[in-house]
Amino acid sequence: MTPHSLAFYVDVITTGTMLGARPTDSPEQVTAILGSDFAENSFDAHSMWRDYGMVEFFWGRESPGHPWVGHHFTLHVHRLSYGGGGIANRALREQYGRFGRHLRFDRLERLLAKRGVRMEHVPDANAPAFSLHWQPASEVSVLAFRAHEEGERRRRGERIGDVYAISSSMSAEHVAWNRARYGVHRSGPALTASSPSTR
Repeated sequence: MTPHSLAFYVDVITTGTMLGARPTDSPEQVTAILGSDFAENSFDAHSMWRDYGMVEFFWGRESPGHPWVGHHFTLHVHRLSYGGGGIANRALREQYGRFGRHLRFDRLERLLAKRGVRMEHVPDANAPAFSLHWQPASEVSVLAFRAHEEGERRRRGERIGDVYAISSSMSAEHVAWNRARYGVHRSGPALTASSPSTR
């Protein structure tokens, strides 16, 4: 992993934006930043998302006559493990350089801690295969891959301890709901590749 791409992940987590694009921005605002090279998808007339390779932005609207309202974006870091750095959008590569195939959560967490940015552990339905972490100020969540589930088909390149995805934004209300539903611990034990947590 190059220092430049690490800086990208730190920027996303500390600002809650993607090159300045906010999860609440309109499709036009996001395209002005990330470019027009995307695949557009929709389940119905009320929802839509655009896939920019490694990142997807999501919108919703009341009806076809209403404007699109930004909901969230997800940075699919796991796609790098099998797709390589070229899957990152051109705008991202021009700003941050080469992207490696893996991002270790423990390395990212240490780098954030050095900058005074803390991540809180959040109980989640995806445990123990994944652990969920949250940055309160930016409302960004980080999902880390922790264990292969029994009978699960393993994808090429997946490594335990890697960051799977980064999303913005996850509200404090959502975190509180997760804690009420799945557990109450505000922080979890140190998680390693050899000892996944059940939270």
